[in-house]
Amino acid sequence: MAQKSSGTPIGKIVGASLIGTTIEWYDFFLYGSAAALVFNTLFFPESDPLTGTLLAFLTYAIGFVARPLGALVFGHFGDRLGRKKLLVLSLLLMGAATFLIGCLPTYASVGALAPLMLTALRLVQGFALGGEWGGAVLIVSEHGDARRRGFGPPGRRPGRRAATCWPPRSLALLAAVQSDEAFQSWGWRVPFLLSGVLVLIGLWIRLSIAESPVFQQAAAAQPERASLPIVEVFRHHWRDVIVAIGARFAENVSYYVITAFVLVYATEQAKLDKGFVLNAVLIGSVVHFASIPAWGALSDRLGRRPVYLLGAAGVGVWAFAFFPLIDTGNFAAITLAVTVGLVLHGAMYGPQAAFFSELFGTRMRYSGVSVGAQLASIVAGGLAPLIAVALLQAYGSALPVMLYVAGGAVLTLIAVYAARETRGRDLVTLADAPDVAERVRP
Repeated sequence: MAQKSSGTPIGKIVGASLIGTTIEWYDFFLYGSAAALVFNTLFFPESDPLTGTLLAFLTYAIGFVARPLGALVFGHFGDRLGRKKLLVLSLLLMGAATFLIGCLPTYASVGALAPLMLTALRLVQGFALGGEWGGAVLIVSEHGDARRRGFGPPGRRPGRRAATCWPPRSLALLAAVQSDEAFQSWGWRVPFLLSGVLVLIGLWIRLSIAESPVFQQAAAAQPERASLPIVEVFRHHWRDVIVAIGARFAENVSYYVITAFVLVYATEQAKLDKGFVLNAVLIGSVVHFASIPAWGALSDRLGRRPVYLLGAAGVGVWAFAFFPLIDTGNFAAITLAVTVGLVLHGAMYGPQAAFFSELFGTRMRYSGVSVGAQLASIVAGGLAPLIAVALLQAYGSALPVMLYVAGGAVLTLIAVYAARETRGRDLVTLADAPDVAERVRP
């Protein structure tokens, strides 16, 4: 069945996904960087440094708890009303929450009310991002060419990668040019407040694009809509949901250990300067940014599974080299540790948008992609820095953290190996209730 043109140039579709997702992931990762560096003293000052960091990462994890709820709500209405409306709403919610974090009073001003307000805004961030992820995947995948789908959804992937670069870059710059007192007092607020300007730009672009043509064709062919798409997902696609959860495990764990927990480990355990480590993360993130489309393109040629399996095995093995390299205190070694880890992570993240989009039928695709991805994010994403800090605090060694990352890699290897190859599937004709036998690799 031929896919109709939306009338909107694909470059504009990619730009809309890119700008909106860049802003939302910028907001989300900015919180993670700030939690590792300043929130422990600003919002939990009565605890020792490592316990304060643990509490700061607990509020970080709460954002992940809200993401499955966002996935359910946004997925439901995205499958019934369309992708575009929900993407605009997710951007508004995320931008407002992030801007307000930059305005929050600290513990010194209002006491225990400060961490409570921080937690509430973090919940809003997580709820919004739970809906953004699936919608941004689909708005590009459902406009694109099946032959280049792995490479073709760059609107979301580089958006996340660009967003990953900005928080450490902005915080590193402010930390370098300000005194510690100024940075703790107001400097950390600047990146949060700037997100308000970025949101206005993102809204202007997203409001100008057309709805997904795949969704429009499905709605025209089958006007009767499922009252609860999520019920249909678990009825017909429960195996695919399990595959998505398992596939996300190593991808999430490795990423948050490499980019968030490393800031804690390097400053608290290795006694390195925070700006020193932020710069290493920045360099690794730039290389990561460039590698993502290449891995996606490779999955268009070789298939989603082999590229994904390579990434999962790679991060599991690299974990045992990562921390010894950090312990050297050498900038080149630390940069190598972060960069190689992120490039291997990219082998999972590159094919992921296409892989997950190709698992589900159109009328339940937003729900399936969102819920499958976000259920994993609670344990594999939100708790990863928290678990890593707790393991470091309990054992005083990085070895348990290495084993934790390797264990996540094993789970992902099992899940992806059990999945059938999806490369080249037609999103228009992909049935909502597929033959289960076609879903699992013999």
